[in-house]
Amino acid sequence: MTEQGGAGLRHADPADGGASRLAKNRLGVTGIVFFVVAAAAPLVGMTGAVPIAVVLGNGSGVPGAYLAVGLVLLVFSVGYSAMSHRVTNTGAFFAYVGRGLGVAPGVGSAFVSLFAYMVVQLAVFGFFGAVMARQMDTELGIDLAWWVWALIAWALVLGLSALSVDIGAKVLGLLMVLEVLSLAVVAVAVLLHGGGPDGMSLGASFSPGNVFAGGFAGSAGIALAFAFASYIGFEATAIYGEETRDPKRSVPLATYIAVSLIAVLFAFTSWAVVSGLGSSAVVDRVAEISTVEGTPLADPAAVLFAVAEEYVGGWLATLMSWLVLSSLFAGLLAFQNSAARYVFSMARARVLPAALGRINGRGAPVLGTVAVAAVSLVVIVVFRVTGRDPVVHLFTWFSGVAVLAIVLVEILVSVAVIAFFRREGGGERVWSTLVAPGISIVGLALGMYLLMSRFGLMAGTAAEGVDPTKESWGLSTLGWFLVALPFVVLALGVVVGVLRRNKEDAQAMADLVT
Repeated sequence: MTEQGGAGLRHADPADGGASRLAKNRLGVTGIVFFVVAAAAPLVGMTGAVPIAVVLGNGSGVPGAYLAVGLVLLVFSVGYSAMSHRVTNTGAFFAYVGRGLGVAPGVGSAFVSLFAYMVVQLAVFGFFGAVMARQMDTELGIDLAWWVWALIAWALVLGLSALSVDIGAKVLGLLMVLEVLSLAVVAVAVLLHGGGPDGMSLGASFSPGNVFAGGFAGSAGIALAFAFASYIGFEATAIYGEETRDPKRSVPLATYIAVSLIAVLFAFTSWAVVSGLGSSAVVDRVAEISTVEGTPLADPAAVLFAVAEEYVGGWLATLMSWLVLSSLFAGLLAFQNSAARYVFSMARARVLPAALGRINGRGAPVLGTVAVAAVSLVVIVVFRVTGRDPVVHLFTWFSGVAVLAIVLVEILVSVAVIAFFRREGGGERVWSTLVAPGISIVGLALGMYLLMSRFGLMAGTAAEGVDPTKESWGLSTLGWFLVALPFVVLALGVVVGVLRRNKEDAQAMADLVT
């Protein structure tokens, strides 16, 4: 262990035992769930993705689409949790894929995971800046550019992340509780009122015929693609394993709780919105409410706010408009922590420069945090200088790419789980080590197909003359480039893993997947 003067920084050298580990006993199951649900940002999904999925997708069947994707990810969590009993490492995907498929694929998955968390945080910076600028100007008369608010958030996130993971968890806990309560209040209020014109119809939203109406190549595919995009971040539970009190219990339990909570929030709240507006006319009602100056879906957040105002009161709609901002900020903090821990883990394995693996006196990966923040700062400045739109460009491009990257690594993890338990034993638990991972591979591969085929709609990169709501795969050159990025990053990571095979580096990487 090397002390760095008064700064209190320590090298994360794999040979030094405790100094290579993050601070233990900082988080319990609740703290992990806070980070994961905050990353999923359910209030943002409800105000952004759900209205679009209703109008362009399967209408009243959207709640069922979110539930279906939640079930796929619960099945994925079975194998993921089984692996967490064998491996406790802050670079979860890196370690899991490395144990199952080899160090080089593990390094490749680490690069993709780090890439995903960094680009999705950048996407949220853009969205936060735009929403904050509009809200502060409209409500308080404070007129500042989007990038100013983004930089203020950047500084706060950096400060909280560099302190300690438990401090961040407390902040996230408060923000998440308010966010979840606001959604629950709306849903319960609609339920107690018996719904809107058509009542509370389970069949309209959850019958297979309505959920999969239009088929995977049509409207159902659009809704399912947006549903997959809304769950990003749930898989981060294992990243915090080293910082928990009992990782072999906490990580699996937190994973199941987080996925279930996110699925219930999206399915129940979207069902309440559909029911509150009337399931038979929900597409027209959502399009009407979200229309601004003749453009449907220009203000999708207005849909949830309208339901809240009708069934609860204007005060809740106003509160929710501010909670959207706190939800976005919570997401920024959660993704910052996830990315910083991947940097730390990769530095500790000598995949990235060892200096990035230093931890501060509170056991937080401070230089990994600074490195992630530095990249974010550069991108924000570049988008400001080039005049790119924070939502149309920064948010839609980067969030679309991030979801593809995460689903790609989830598929690799499922394959690795099967390979690991077939080789190392423990396969007597056939459900958790073979059947569930096999089912998740099929479900996630379908999700990958839906995300790629509808990328033009989700990221605004359809080819000229193509209607992305009706045609699949009609991507512009930029669209194909963005779709290919996660696969290119994976290939580069594998190459790095192969090249870093000198004795010292190979041992460091092997240590980190054991």
